[in-house]
Amino acid sequence: CGGSVSDSSGVLQSPNYPGSYPNDADCVWEIQVENNFRVTLTFRDIAMQSRTCQDDYIEVYDGPLHSSPLLGRFCSGSFPTYVSSSNMMSVRFHSDSRYSFRGFQAHYSSIPAGHNTTIQCLPDYMHVVVSRQYLQSQGYSAQRVTLNDNRCRPTVTPREVVFNIPYNGCGTIQEENNDTINYSNTIRVASSGYVIKRKKNINLNVSCKMLRKSWQQVMYAAEDTVDVNEYQFGRYNMNITFYDSAAFQRQVRSSPYYIDLNQNLYLQACLHSPDPNLKVVVDTCVASPDPRDFNTLAYYLIRNGCPRDPSYATYYSPSSHFARFKFNAFEFMSRHPSVYLKCQMLVCRLGDFSSHCYRGCSSRAKRDTSSVDEEVVVMAGPIVLRDGGAQS
Repeated sequence: CGGSVSDSSGVLQSPNYPGSYPNDADCVWEIQVENNFRVTLTFRDIAMQSRTCQDDYIEVYDGPLHSSPLLGRFCSGSFPTYVSSSNMMSVRFHSDSRYSFRGFQAHYSSIPAGHNTTIQCLPDYMHVVVSRQYLQSQGYSAQRVTLNDNRCRPTVTPREVVFNIPYNGCGTIQEENNDTINYSNTIRVASSGYVIKRKKNINLNVSCKMLRKSWQQVMYAAEDTVDVNEYQFGRYNMNITFYDSAAFQRQVRSSPYYIDLNQNLYLQACLHSPDPNLKVVVDTCVASPDPRDFNTLAYYLIRNGCPRDPSYATYYSPSSHFARFKFNAFEFMSRHPSVYLKCQMLVCRLGDFSSHCYRGCSSRAKRDTSSVDEEVVVMAGPIVLRDGGAQS
């Protein structure tokens, strides 16, 4: 249950609704709508074990689960409505091992933010547009709009003031928390008065929160690039490529990628970001014969940083933006005509030895590494045994 939701509107409901939900469920939905829109969530039905809401409950967060304010926690009563302050909202449903009820159903939709400033979190920079009509209505001139670093000038058009703010320059400040690496800057709008100011200066604080966890899904023949949706909560641009040897010099471009049983497969994950102070590592890789289902027939190569397959190994990388690893075409391949791989990559601040990137093998809770964490999917492949059939 749970998962990432990106449609402009839809329905969330507890597992088996309107039947009884299962015991020991812990589901997290992350709703991410179009850039510069907000999420509105309305509950239509709630039937759960009530009492103190310690056993079965619903939680709504104003953004990613681990780093955002809690908007509400409830298990009964009236049907509330919540509105996010950005383009993301998280909903968590939890049940214990005792009683089971009908659960809940909620409808969500996206609404325009209605701001006079819009932000796009692109892979390399923040694209910020300030309406000149808004500035003029407040009595300010577009010529007096600057950044923290006033050497970084905007482009002024008849209708807009446009900034392309790099993540690694122009006074951009970088911070890290559990879910995101944040890049923030301030657009300053100065009053025209030099001696006597009749208006206050305006500071427009803008930020992009880049989600640290991303899922890369490959079908065993890598493409060169990844198309990434651009949000106020942004995603790092990352891709996975196959190479023909441990030298990592020649990419495998064939599709399908035909291999032999027990052949070593070499992969490189590459983070595309202008920020040099980032590190990428492989957290979890799971194989499946079905690219739509990584649960029913799943084989983990590495999970939560802990290798599960004896052939899995990492290689030295010339850059902290690369993560190189290999595994063997295991016996799993002999039972299925093709196999797909889905990997979760972690992005951390370089040198932050308290982060998961440096901790290695971890026993984090299951929900911390589920597909609820922001996923970016790359399709490339599949790999197929060279003889095209199963081996005994």
